[in-house]
Amino acid sequence: MDNIEVLICDDSALMRNLASRIVEGTEGLHVAATAMNGQFALDKIPLVKPDVIVLDIEMPVMNGVEFLKERKKRGWDIPVIILSSVATEGAAVTMECLELGASDFITKPGGSISTDLTAVSEHLVELLASYGCAYARAHGKETHDPDYFSHQIKMREAERFVAEKKGIAPSGNPAIAPALWSQSTDKGKAPAVVVPIREGGRIEVVAVGVSTGGPNALRDVFKDIDVRFPLPILVVQHMPAGFTTEFANSLDRICPLDVTEAKDGEPIVPAHIYIAPGNYHIYVARQGADLVIKLSQDPPRNGHRPSADYLFESIAKIYQNRALGVIMTGMGRDGAAQLAEMRKQGAWTLGQDEASSIVYGMPKVAWELGAVQEQVPLDRMAAKINELVHDHSK
Repeated sequence: MDNIEVLICDDSALMRNLASRIVEGTEGLHVAATAMNGQFALDKIPLVKPDVIVLDIEMPVMNGVEFLKERKKRGWDIPVIILSSVATEGAAVTMECLELGASDFITKPGGSISTDLTAVSEHLVELLASYGCAYARAHGKETHDPDYFSHQIKMREAERFVAEKKGIAPSGNPAIAPALWSQSTDKGKAPAVVVPIREGGRIEVVAVGVSTGGPNALRDVFKDIDVRFPLPILVVQHMPAGFTTEFANSLDRICPLDVTEAKDGEPIVPAHIYIAPGNYHIYVARQGADLVIKLSQDPPRNGHRPSADYLFESIAKIYQNRALGVIMTGMGRDGAAQLAEMRKQGAWTLGQDEASSIVYGMPKVAWELGAVQEQVPLDRMAAKINELVHDHSK
């Protein structure tokens, strides 16, 4: 089985070392090389042929933005994960990186030099495994499935829980996880059958749930949405607080519809896309004769706030069979259960297919639960949404 090769680019020797320890401590990942700035990274890429790159933004000689511009000029499509302290204070810079082709981002906890990188280690492993696996397999490698790495993450969590209960330090040896892991999942399992209690009606709203791989997937979908699209679209993208305003702004620049970060109590209007704010659930409620957006800081669902399940639950209750639910790439199961409830109420539903998903987690669970009427590749998703709305919103 081939490793996913990782190139780590950061001007701090300490950060390069800490990130390398996380990578090397995960079976199936391997540090191909490290670089202290973007120029060194460019020089090393042809030699070590990485499957995924971890990139700081603020660096001397060549910073992260300059690196991404040069990467684009050279036509390289190696996925890039931004790992930078700038991300929190400079959300606009982070979004510029995504627009230049970066795949996703993580913020360093505690500043540019952080010894607490372990706080984001599981998320980093998730992203490296997801994007690195997709790239490596597209280039002929045989790597472990992302589920293999998810299992290691779960085993680390279990080990920490047991260690805390016993009052001892975790062993720090995640390599125990794969030995207990089996790939004997039933991939041919037929999905459950959800029988709607009413036929699909006239679509009045579209609700979207997405996670890992979502920033670029949403860009691909919304840039091709029909300029005459008549309905509101509500979106849950798992993203930290402080980034969703700039994320909405970046989508607004390429989408024919208005895209904004959702605000508590604002009316839901046609031809408008609402992005759930980081750290807030978004849902729909009645206010007199109007339907409005509401925000909540209720506890996370499925480990997330905002949660797609929280949004889909309100859509199922308010709109019943007059909605279209869409679940896209992402790890875990957020949104799957309540998309099934939407389907039960008679709503129309779509799921991103396995081949085009960075992580076939959320859409896979939704499909298995019988929540998804049709699986659609990413490059067809906008057209399919346009078609359904055109056919069922009159």
